[in-house]
Amino acid sequence: MLKRGADFVLSLLVLLVLWPLLLAAAVAVKLSSPGPVFYRGVRSGLNGTTFRILKFRSMVLDAEALGGPTTGTNDPRVTRVGAFLRKTKLDELPQFLNVLKGDMSLVGPRPEVLEYTSQYSGEERCILCMRPGITDYASIEFADLDDQVGSEDPDRFFREHILPRKNALRVKYVKEWSLGSDLVILWQTAWRVLKRAAHR
Repeated sequence: MLKRGADFVLSLLVLLVLWPLLLAAAVAVKLSSPGPVFYRGVRSGLNGTTFRILKFRSMVLDAEALGGPTTGTNDPRVTRVGAFLRKTKLDELPQFLNVLKGDMSLVGPRPEVLEYTSQYSGEERCILCMRPGITDYASIEFADLDDQVGSEDPDRFFREHILPRKNALRVKYVKEWSLGSDLVILWQTAWRVLKRAAHR
């Protein structure tokens, strides 16, 4: 209850403070390419229930039909505005609305596409026992995921080399969860985002 209460209050404060930035990003997305402002991808949530994660759309319309779920280096489906939003992590800001709604938490195992969560086995199943989050250990370690998977068959590289490590970090989060660890993850995430923004 304490975690959920903190999620709600902090998310509301972030949205109240950053609404001009969200509005500017929404306008930029709308004017830069045809299609909706938001990407609403289906993800597995608490106890396996599905929900639609909100992000500012950073790719061309119907991008999922043009390629796999993983974007690699210089993916042609990513728009110019989208590349900036991804680099600065501004595309993730609408997820604070998911937190207000209760689909997500500020900190928790990053939600994954159903194609991958359906393959959870053994201790990986505990990942779905907690509300997914905007950030976690995996978000910090794989902050530059597009570059880490490269451009040659990024879906395969992700499945074989990144996904097992991400799942291990998700399990680690669930097993070792505490309010203190959440605060550390929030601090590390904020620091990394600020560093990325400063190098733009």
